Amino acid sequence: MAKDKEAQCKQCRSAGMKLYLKGERCQIEDKCGFKRRSYPPGHLGRFSRRERNMSEYGKQLKEKQRARRMYGVSEVQFRRYFEMAAAQRGITGEALFQALERRLDNVVYRLGFASSRGFARQLVRHRHIKVNGKLVDIPSYLVRANDVVEVKEQSKKIQGIRDSADAAAQRARIPSWLQTSPIELKGTVLELPAGDKLEIPFEEHLIVEFYSR
Repeated sequence: MAKDKEAQCKQCRSAGMKLYLKGERCQIEDKCGFKRRSYPPGHLGRFSRRERNMSEYGKQLKEKQRARRMYGVSEVQFRRYFEMAAAQRGITGEALFQALERRLDNVVYRLGFASSRGFARQLVRHRHIKVNGKLVDIPSYLVRANDVVEVKEQSKKIQGIRDSADAAAQRARIPSWLQTSPIELKGTVLELPAGDKLEIPFEEHLIVEFYSR
């Protein structure tokens, strides 16, 4: 994917929210750049009036950029997910975020095997992750209900994976549509996220409106 070259903390400050791009560092209040400086980047950032003067199009664009950056996908990929969601029956915004949540790199992150989606993407690409017993090295692979996602045996000793699993177990914030075993580094997709089980920290109607212009 095309990388956002802007510093990760600046991306959070530009978005006006925490995107959790740095993993555990984002969980520690005094180390979080966004918590220390929640205003937009730039020497006039703290005096910015962009939010008050933003047009409807600007709000839609910003919400789309927030979601795209949080999930770590390119513009082309994000549009493709929207088109896929729009072709389905039901609520387009919900279908869009269900597809994003089903990405293998996101599931590895949600299961607690990686401290950030970026680290999860690296684990998948470097062939540390198995789905239903087979190695999968495509971060955009979409999991299905009853899929079993696990760290391959030879990779279970990697300190970064163990630290991530331990930290996730302490926070106990695994989504209800997933089941995980931090000790075995194995998880199961109980069902596809939908409705109340699909936690969307964005105003998805703005994203739908952006692409529906």
